[in-house]
Amino acid sequence: MLPASAPQPPLAEAAPLFAALGDGTRLALTARLAAAGPQSITELTRESAVTRQAIAKHLNVLAAAGLVHGQRRGREHLWEFDGQRLDDARGYLDAISRHWDGALGRLKAFVEE
Repeated sequence: MLPASAPQPPLAEAAPLFAALGDGTRLALTARLAAAGPQSITELTRESAVTRQAIAKHLNVLAAAGLVHGQRRGREHLWEFDGQRLDDARGYLDAISRHWDGALGRLKAFVEE
C-alpha cells in the first residue's frame, strides 16, 4: 500500500489501467496470470470459449496498460503478470477515498454547525 504522501502520476494516466481491468475477459486473464504464473496463449485459451486471436488482443491491451508483459522463450511467447500497476491502481483508489473522506467530514461539520 502506498503511503498518503507518495506522489501519484496524473489521474489521466490511470484511465488505461482501469479500462483494461474493466473487461471481464481481461480481468480473468489478469487473475489467472497472477495466480498461476507465466503462461502461453495456448495455455490461456485451454478450456475457454475465447479464440487465440481474441486472447492475444486482450493480452496486448493488458500489456499497454502495464499489467502484463510477454517474453519469447524458445518457440513460445509467455505472458506474465506485473503487480506494480495494481499497486498504482490501489494508490489511485486510496487517493480518491481520502478525498471523499475529507469531503464527507466537511459536510458533516457543516451540517452539525
